[in-house]
Amino acid sequence: MKKVLVTGAGGFIGHHLVTFLKKQGYWVRGVDVKLPEYSAPDADEFELLDLRRWDNCLQATRGIDEVYALAADMGGMGFISCHHAQILHNNSLINLHTLEAARVNGVSRYLFTSSACIYPEHLQTTTDVKPLKEEDAYPAYPQDAYGWEKLVIERLCMHYREDYGLETRVVRFHNIFGPLGTWEGGREKAPAAMCRRGRRTGSSSRPSTASPAASTPSWPSCSIARRRWWPRCWRNPVSSRQGAWTYSMPGAAPVCAVRWWLLTRDGWSVLICRPG
Repeated sequence: MKKVLVTGAGGFIGHHLVTFLKKQGYWVRGVDVKLPEYSAPDADEFELLDLRRWDNCLQATRGIDEVYALAADMGGMGFISCHHAQILHNNSLINLHTLEAARVNGVSRYLFTSSACIYPEHLQTTTDVKPLKEEDAYPAYPQDAYGWEKLVIERLCMHYREDYGLETRVVRFHNIFGPLGTWEGGREKAPAAMCRRGRRTGSSSRPSTASPAASTPSWPSCSIARRRWWPRCWRNPVSSRQGAWTYSMPGAAPVCAVRWWLLTRDGWSVLICRPG
């Protein structure tokens, strides 16, 4: 049985991913500094480890075939726009150590979760912007320290593949929200904050955003499906933007799928879904 590690498994996306991988028949180790907030983890093992420490990264990646690197010190724009030093310091340590520990421990495949914050901010300031393309990341001028760190680790993943033969892939998440996600406390994303505000006020009207440009990002909700489509030879970063098909979870309305490449043995992919 293939063994996989999900870092950040106490968080929103990581918790869902652990559950999905278990259903696919994988042995899963989850690692985070905290347990999931709203339900028990489904991982075979769950270790509380601070991945800023090198020794903890070696422990987390021991005996692992594939790594899904989701661990990060992050939150919504209200958090990442005013904690630049903390974010750049903590996330750099987490990702530098996890990637190197994966190499040292003989991990074969590594998925790094990047962010839409790597794209230049001037491409996302008005409501009439054109859809972002992966190549728009360069010339580089990422949004805040969070985006700069993500872009540097994207490059590091590329060089680890070229220099050491570690098969790396990169996916750039946009503003993802959904069930079991953070919705208060200062680290929630804008869609979750708007849902909380509407729930608490009892309003059924459409929520207003802070500025016209706030309607520009894509906001996928985290429903998970799968589809065999992703070329195995594709090694460049890919954004989780709207796809070309629809999928419906049981009891839910149809949604437009957003593509996320999954490191499974048979080439299946995970689809992060957004409302249609």
